[in-house]
Amino acid sequence: MKNRLEALRKARGIKQEELAAALEVSRQTIGSLENGRYNPSILLAFKIARYFDVSIEEVFIYEEESK
Repeated sequence: MKNRLEALRKARGIKQEELAAALEVSRQTIGSLENGRYNPSILLAFKIARYFDVSIEEVFIYEEESK
């Protein structure tokens, strides 16, 4: 799943470590999310959206796989 997490984080001048601490996850989790290697749980997706005061859809871009 694609996302705008890195762009949102950098626009606010927040380091991965700071975001990880605020969301109670590891820095590696933030890096994996930003690189698209990891899809967040729904709970984590809500926490991220709330942290940046945006909707989940503004952070995460869902693209259906073609059949």
